[in-house]
Amino acid sequence: MYDRILVPTDGSAGMSGVVRHAVELAAFHDAEIHGLYVVETGRYSTLPVKTGWENVTEMLREEGETALDDLREMADDVVVETVTKDGVPSTAIVEYALDADCDAIVMGTHGRGGIDRLLLGSVAERVVRASPVPVTTVPVSDHEMTVPTDETQARAPK
Repeated sequence: MYDRILVPTDGSAGMSGVVRHAVELAAFHDAEIHGLYVVETGRYSTLPVKTGWENVTEMLREEGETALDDLREMADDVVVETVTKDGVPSTAIVEYALDADCDAIVMGTHGRGGIDRLLLGSVAERVVRASPVPVTTVPVSDHEMTVPTDETQARAPK
């Protein structure tokens, strides 16, 4: 059913759950993963010139390479292609999905609400609305959830 699964990453700590979900889906369908990091250059265009625009762009690209390296590392035996693009994240994600003929997108959602969502918007929501292919969103948390084991449950206070 799926041959190419797009996994956009922002490099945040909680992305490991998203990547694990995508890797399992890809392994089940014998699909390849396309990892995408979008350098949102427009967000920093209002910085003062003395800040060194080139330095900011280089730093963002390095963060992207680290995020894509992490994705490749977690992919086990799944084939992974990675790319870094410049632009508006939601637009770049949908355009890449079309250009690379991806069958699905698996991406994280930070679950922001209230004023944060109003001010920051939701990349995942914009992708869901614009994407011609199915989008699976996976909650991203700032910390990894741990599944209790028999040992940790035995030590838990009652």
